[in-house]
Amino acid sequence: MNKQSPKIAIVCDFLCTMGGAENVVLALHEAFPEAPIYTAIYEESKVPAFKNINIRTSYLQKLPHLLRKYNKLFPTLAVKAMRALDLSDFDIIITSSYLHGHQVTKTRQNQVIINYCHTPPRYYWSHYQEYLKDPGYGKLNPIIKFLMPLLIPRQRKLDLEAANNVDIFIANSTETAKRIKKYYKRSSKVIHPPVDIDRFKPKKQRENYYVTIGRQLPYKRYDLAVQAATILKKKLIVFGNGPVHDKLVGMAGDSIEFRTDRFGDASDLEYEKIITRARGFIYPAEEDFGIVTVEALAAGAPVIGLGKAGTLDIVTDSETGVLFSSQDVKSVINAIIKAESISFSQSKIRESAKKFDKKIFLNKIREIVKDNCK
Repeated sequence: MNKQSPKIAIVCDFLCTMGGAENVVLALHEAFPEAPIYTAIYEESKVPAFKNINIRTSYLQKLPHLLRKYNKLFPTLAVKAMRALDLSDFDIIITSSYLHGHQVTKTRQNQVIINYCHTPPRYYWSHYQEYLKDPGYGKLNPIIKFLMPLLIPRQRKLDLEAANNVDIFIANSTETAKRIKKYYKRSSKVIHPPVDIDRFKPKKQRENYYVTIGRQLPYKRYDLAVQAATILKKKLIVFGNGPVHDKLVGMAGDSIEFRTDRFGDASDLEYEKIITRARGFIYPAEEDFGIVTVEALAAGAPVIGLGKAGTLDIVTDSETGVLFSSQDVKSVINAIIKAESISFSQSKIRESAKKFDKKIFLNKIREIVKDNCK
């Protein structure tokens, strides 16, 4: 390996929508701007932040657009595509994965694979039973439910093979570190995802509404936030879209407002304006980490969230938010009522977010790479 200037590649699952995992990839690019980014499929119009970056795709990019849209229905193809990537020129391969980004292969013994793990694939491991009940594909759910028990054993085997090729695991949270130990039998170092704290300028005068945001997938349980706010007649602004969006709209009362245009009423600037004035942020998901909860704290909004998994790394109950223990409407309602009885310190809430600042992430990632160039 060239100790002075090792050649580095960054690899991720997909670049088809913006979210927390994609922001991690952007931060990795900031840490190593000369490194190309490899991914299975890239939809440039959906992730404009990557427009001027050197993106290299797998052969799945050649699929017709409709098939690319449903890429997650072909997990074995994605694994084969990632394993076929030619990374022979690189000394260090940094993979950012929650599905198949770590399915790369070494071409020589002295290559180092560093995996930033958002979670071992939830579909295969920690949340298999939940996805079996509701895979999140709408009308295709019956087919997916039938196929999952047939396909998942093979996918688990392939996932374990890939995990065995990883030299260093980095977990995005304490919860993910536990999963890596449980499923892969490997130790990991926890480095929380990067958050651009300075992006948010909290307003002292807060308005009387709540906010939630994210990909509207079944496991994130936005339905609980919508139902709780509807029953309490609290204004809730819901940012985002996804497979359960229509279901959420159907159950929402008059106090619920939906923002779905990523480049309009749900743009980054619009979200910053709304969250920095919000009374609180509601997040009922059992999340691997939850970058959006840190962003809420940076915006001065107390978090009303499920007291499990990644949220426990972020929120201190009754100080920077209110945690509830069960994913049901009553628990969310009680948490909102409790939060409204607490006089939160906005400065303390904001301060708590600083330990997740992007500068800390960049320094720690660079240090790990430096240590593995020796």
